[in-house]
Amino acid sequence: MDRRAFLKTGAILPAAAALPKLALAQQLPFNPRQAEKWRSFEVTTRVEIVFPQGATRVWLPIPSVDSGYQKTLDNAWSGNAQTAKIVHDGTYGAGMLYAEWPTAEKNPVIELYSRFATRDRAVDFSARPESVERLSPGQRAFYTGSTEHMPTDGIVKKTAQDVTQGARSDYDKAKAIYEWIVENTYRDPKTRGCGVGDIKTMLETGNLGGKCADLNALYVGLARAVGLPARDVYGVRVAKSQFGYRSLGAGTANITRAQHCRAEVYLAGFGWVPVDPADVRKVVLEEKALPTTLSDPLVQAVRPKLFGAWEMNWLAFNTANDFALPNSKGGKLTFFMYPQAETAAGRVDSLDPDNFKYTMTAKELNT
Repeated sequence: MDRRAFLKTGAILPAAAALPKLALAQQLPFNPRQAEKWRSFEVTTRVEIVFPQGATRVWLPIPSVDSGYQKTLDNAWSGNAQTAKIVHDGTYGAGMLYAEWPTAEKNPVIELYSRFATRDRAVDFSARPESVERLSPGQRAFYTGSTEHMPTDGIVKKTAQDVTQGARSDYDKAKAIYEWIVENTYRDPKTRGCGVGDIKTMLETGNLGGKCADLNALYVGLARAVGLPARDVYGVRVAKSQFGYRSLGAGTANITRAQHCRAEVYLAGFGWVPVDPADVRKVVLEEKALPTTLSDPLVQAVRPKLFGAWEMNWLAFNTANDFALPNSKGGKLTFFMYPQAETAAGRVDSLDPDNFKYTMTAKELNT
């Protein structure tokens, strides 16, 4: 059976003209005045289960962050699943396409099409803070709380207190943690996928290498440990960077391995502030043919920008940490950024292409 279903979740916005391309990467102008144009994209995720056994289940993340920088337009799917529907996690609101096939289906296939609009983000810290939505006591408690892989006590709390010693304001604390992450961590190319986000082990072992789900999780955990609401945002890059950085964009339309986690910290008067120390370290490792250093002009140009700004050539899926997939027999996920699948043999490894075949492609929409 082949079916295609649409769930309209917002009015489709016209794609805005591309932001002006700069002559020099050093001029990376994440600037509030240039963060107002919307761009629209479609991401297609195709999954084929190579070795189905018994009943097969698949969970595919969909855009679940509707905010001032991203709007979900619609989600659609096609394939031979017996059941396919949009469901949401009750704690984080993480949305997903859930699909299920019976034992008799020997070639489970599904395609998900997600359309969304984004615009660049930038916070002007020099301006007088504007009125922003305040966090309720419950929200503040939630975003300063610990999770299984992100504790806020012990070595995490001690490290956070040391890093922020002498910082008076929440801004000063948030910035101090950002600079400490940039100075003391490194991007490890040998890390599988985006990492695991086990910040306690990172600090206990002194091994501060990893990828985005490690380095930005460390930022979030340290921020929470000193009372700053913070969260990871999990997603995928969908287009090249328009600001001259090869390492900060998707190089081709195939984004199967372009997943990227970012972070946010809540500051009174400014609301949720975008940060991404992991991408500073990505520029150090990948922007040039050979790794460079923090003193490189290319790195020095981007370092101050990624505290307070994101270029939105990126799709935000969700902010879910350490949560269980609905109707799953497997354990909790540390985060939900990759397609997930289960058969009678158990959870399929999302990073094993020989056993879990999927592709993700992205295109910018002109209407």
